[in-house]
Amino acid sequence: MSQLDISKQTGIAKTILEDKAKSEQKELEIWQKESKVNSWKSDHLDKLAGALAKAQSEMEGAKKESTNPFFKSSYADLHAVIKASFPHLSKYGLSITQGNEMIEGAVCVTTTLLHESGQWIRSKVKLPLAKVDAQGVGSAITYGRRYGLSSMVGIAQYDDDANSIRK
Repeated sequence: MSQLDISKQTGIAKTILEDKAKSEQKELEIWQKESKVNSWKSDHLDKLAGALAKAQSEMEGAKKESTNPFFKSSYADLHAVIKASFPHLSKYGLSITQGNEMIEGAVCVTTTLLHESGQWIRSKVKLPLAKVDAQGVGSAITYGRRYGLSSMVGIAQYDDDANSIRK
């Protein structure tokens, strides 16, 4: 085999490999776009939606059982929202997970509603830190969890302590 034949074969192989790499890159870009579009929910929601509708039909609003002495107001704390929702969610095969992610000057709280079928929906909220210490982080996480859960399951609560997140 001559040097010219080897050179042609190498060039052909190189072109094939480059074309394959471009094709794989395009597939990856498509997959990434699709996963970003649907990163907040599973492909199907029919079973989750039916179960959530049943649970919501039995839920009442979260009771205002806590007091904010600074603003002289009462509000439904995280425990009140959990008490108002979890029994009804679990009755219909639904559960909640919540996680936290620290970013500069803020905390993100992610709430995921799961159905026993594997279907799920997710919501993420970014909360600024009023104070960059344990109290500030804990406050923001609790606030995010309370509102994340409330909005995910449709529990009404009276928001008269929103000023605390701004201070």
